[in-house]
Amino acid sequence: MAATLSSAASLPRRVKIFYGIGDIGNALVNSAIQFFLVIYYTDAAMLNPALVGTALLVAKLWDAVNDPLFGWLSDRVKVTSLGKRRMWMILGAVPLGLSVALLWRVPAAAASNDVLAFVWVLGSFVLFDTVWTATNVPYYALSGELTEDYDERSSLTSYRMVLAVPAYLLGAALTPALVGMFPTKAEGYAMVGVLYGIIAAAALLISAAGLRERPEVSSRTAEAPPWRTFGDALKNRPFVRLLIVYFVLNLAFALIKTLMVYFLTYQAGMEAQTSLVMGLMLIVVVLALFPWQAISRRWEKGPAYALGMGIGALAVALTFLLPPGPTPLMYVIAALAGFGFAAQWVFPWAMAPDVVDVDRLASGEQRSGMYFGVWGLATKASEALALAATGWLLALVGYAPNVAQSPGALLGIRFFFGPLPAILIVICLPLLVTYPLTRAAHRRVLAQLEGR
Repeated sequence: MAATLSSAASLPRRVKIFYGIGDIGNALVNSAIQFFLVIYYTDAAMLNPALVGTALLVAKLWDAVNDPLFGWLSDRVKVTSLGKRRMWMILGAVPLGLSVALLWRVPAAAASNDVLAFVWVLGSFVLFDTVWTATNVPYYALSGELTEDYDERSSLTSYRMVLAVPAYLLGAALTPALVGMFPTKAEGYAMVGVLYGIIAAAALLISAAGLRERPEVSSRTAEAPPWRTFGDALKNRPFVRLLIVYFVLNLAFALIKTLMVYFLTYQAGMEAQTSLVMGLMLIVVVLALFPWQAISRRWEKGPAYALGMGIGALAVALTFLLPPGPTPLMYVIAALAGFGFAAQWVFPWAMAPDVVDVDRLASGEQRSGMYFGVWGLATKASEALALAATGWLLALVGYAPNVAQSPGALLGIRFFFGPLPAILIVICLPLLVTYPLTRAAHRRVLAQLEGR
C-alpha cells in the first residue's frame, strides 16, 4: 500500500522510508562519479586530464539553464494521475539508468582521438546531467512539501541519509573491488555503469510507487514566469546566504572526495586499502547522522552545521602532516572526518526547505521546484568545478598515471586534498554560526502563513 504524505507535524516512518529509498540509486551513482570518474578517464580510458577537466566544466554550463528550468517546469505541472513531482521520477527512471551506463563507456575511437574524446565526455555527461536533473529536482522538492516542521525536516533528512549514505559507501568502497574483478579497468568500469544504472532506475520507481502526494500541496501551481521566479529566489536573503555557504562547502567536500583516491594511491601507498579507508569514513557518517539530528534539536541548524564542518576541516588538514607511506593514522583521520562531515548530509538539505517557506510568504506560491533547481545548480556546479579543477591541477603539478609521482606532484596532491579544502570550510563557518533563519524565525513565518 502506498504511503500518503501527511500534513501533520510528525511524519509517519513509512513515508520517510519510502522517500529515502529514492535517494539510494542517486547516492550510489553520485559516489562513483565523485570518487572515480576522473581516475576512470585518466587511468582506464587513458584520456588527457586537462581535456577531461575542461570537457566536464563545459558540460556543467548547461546547469545554468537546466536545473532552474526543470524546477520551474515541475512547479508548473498540473496534477496528473502520476502526481506532480512523482511523474518526473517515474518517466525519467529508465532514461537515467541508460545515461549512467553510457557515462562509464568511452569508445576505443574516442580514446585514441582528443577531439572525439572531448565530444564523448561532454556529450555523455550532458545527457546524464539532463536526465538526472529532470528526475531529482522534483524528487528533492518533495522534501519541502512533506512537512512544515523545522525539526521534523531534520528527521526526514536523517532517514533519507540513513538509506542513502550506505549506498554512497558502496559506491566508494565497492566500485574498486568490482573493477578489480575484470581483466581491464575499462571493462570493470563499464560493468559498474550498467549495474549502477539499473539500481538508480529501480530505486526511483520503488520510491514513486510507494508515495502519494498531498492534494492540498500538489494542487498549487506556480504562475510566475521562470525569470521572475529565479530572480525572486536570488532576492531571498536567507536562501542566498545558505546557497553561497553550501556552494563553497560542497566545493571543498568535492575536492576531498575526488582527490582521496590519488592521495591514498600515490602519497599514502594504500591503494589496496582504499575501500577500507572510504568504508570506515562512510560507516562513521551513517552512525553520526542521528547524533547530529539530536544536536540540531538542542541547537540551531546553522551553528550545528558549522561545528560538524569544523571537525571535518581539522581532520583533512591533518593529512598534510602525515609522513609518506602507509600509516594506521589514516584510519583515525578517516573516522574523525566521517563524524564531522556527517553534518554535510543532514543540515543543508534540512535548511533548504525552510527558505522556501520564506518565499511562499512573500509570493503566495508553492515554488519548491525552482528553489531546489537552483540548489541543484549549486550542488552540481561546485562538484563540476572540483572535477575540472582536479584535472587542471593534476596536469599543472606534472601528474603521470600509474607510475610513482614526482615530489612536486605529491606536494600538489597533498595540498589540494587537505589544506585547501580546510581553508574553504573555515571561511564559511562565521556565516553558519550567525545564520538568521532560526527555529523562532521560522515559527514566525509559519504563523503568518497560517494567518492567511
